[in-house]
Amino acid sequence: MIKDKSFGSKTFDVVNTILMIIILIITLYPLLYVLAISLSSTEYVQANLVTIIPKGFNLQAYHQVFADKYFWVAYKNTILYTVVGTVINLLLTSSFAFCLSRKDLIAKNTITILVIFTMFFSGGLIPNFLLVKNLGIYNSIWAIVLPGAINTYNMIITRTYMQGLPEEIFESVRIDGGNDLQIYSKIVLPLSKPVLATIGLFYAVGHWNAYFYPMIYMKDKVKYPLQVILKDMIVEQDFSGMEEMEALGQIPPTSDMLVGASIIVALIPILCVYPFVQKYFVKGVMIGSLKG
Repeated sequence: MIKDKSFGSKTFDVVNTILMIIILIITLYPLLYVLAISLSSTEYVQANLVTIIPKGFNLQAYHQVFADKYFWVAYKNTILYTVVGTVINLLLTSSFAFCLSRKDLIAKNTITILVIFTMFFSGGLIPNFLLVKNLGIYNSIWAIVLPGAINTYNMIITRTYMQGLPEEIFESVRIDGGNDLQIYSKIVLPLSKPVLATIGLFYAVGHWNAYFYPMIYMKDKVKYPLQVILKDMIVEQDFSGMEEMEALGQIPPTSDMLVGASIIVALIPILCVYPFVQKYFVKGVMIGSLKG
């Protein structure tokens, strides 16, 4: 039988619920406002009459964004960089974390200290740029996906999770003649789905939103990812087709409408992916952090 909650417990629940509702409103309001701006007509936006509900519904801003000649090329590039980069991230991070999680690894503590050292100190932008150029991967997909192939924070979460896996399972595989590669591929990876889904989402979001390093390492516009193209649209107001609309006597969308449409377009793929890994998200992070 469940006992009635005390007055303090009820008060805590009420305060907690109110606080969560306030945070939810603060979080959602900017997104809803941007969505409403992107779906409203130019007249209402210019008159500053739009709140979180679209007025004079039209998709003119989205047509303008989609009409950009580099938009779909950049979309394809972003998907390619995200998929290839995330696969490489997960493969290298999980294999490195598995090695560091083994008790019999030689110089384990020294390697761990060296790895953690990279969390606080790095070579800097210019040495990294020279390294990428001397490796011959400048202006290619590998300049985007290889320099950050292993994130130390994500690797430590994964290592901590793998350290909690039952050692008896590994011993039984060794008794049956299995080696470390078989343990990693057939035992560790299937049992690590929660943490791999979690860090996979971290990596995928990072690749999807990346614009600084692609802007540094890419010189051909046809190789730009979506975020760099969106940055050009938002910062430089570099939209194609605006002159044609004005020549036809049509009122072009405002910069706020174009910025809103660009942000929504960039958000949609990640919003679609998140529900599929959400069930692993909290579990993976909590298990990896509590046992650190």
